[in-house]
Amino acid sequence: MDATGRARDPELKKDLDATVHARRELGADYEAALVESFLEKVEQRLDSTVDRRVRRQLAEQQMVVARGSHPARPSSGDGGFGERFGLAIVTLVLAVPLSAIAVVNAGLLGLLVCWLGIFGVNAVHSSWRGPWSEGRKRDRDWED
Repeated sequence: MDATGRARDPELKKDLDATVHARRELGADYEAALVESFLEKVEQRLDSTVDRRVRRQLAEQQMVVARGSHPARPSSGDGGFGERFGLAIVTLVLAVPLSAIAVVNAGLLGLLVCWLGIFGVNAVHSSWRGPWSEGRKRDRDWED
């Protein structure tokens, strides 16, 4: 565990060390390819972690349904913390390659437009309440 209490991934750390070592040996000419390769590994690891968590949650929901009880609902009307946190993680992961593409193609202005778009998506999502949020609120009120 690191200083923040999160478990480190030893395989990913080895990949990063190998990428840094390769960068030193190959020079700056291969830096973009090395960084892209490492980011692909990080993205694959993130995808597998998210897939595993989604499968676990679906299995838990299926068990709850099979037992005949109701699945737990988010405490807030906007989808709960998990949905907001998930969108934030996804947009930050996608921000890395999008930022690189924007800078390469349009320079600093492209980077600014890219990050304004990312900010806009997160701002709209956090402020928008879908039609299902009122239904959830009414369902909770009905159960009380």
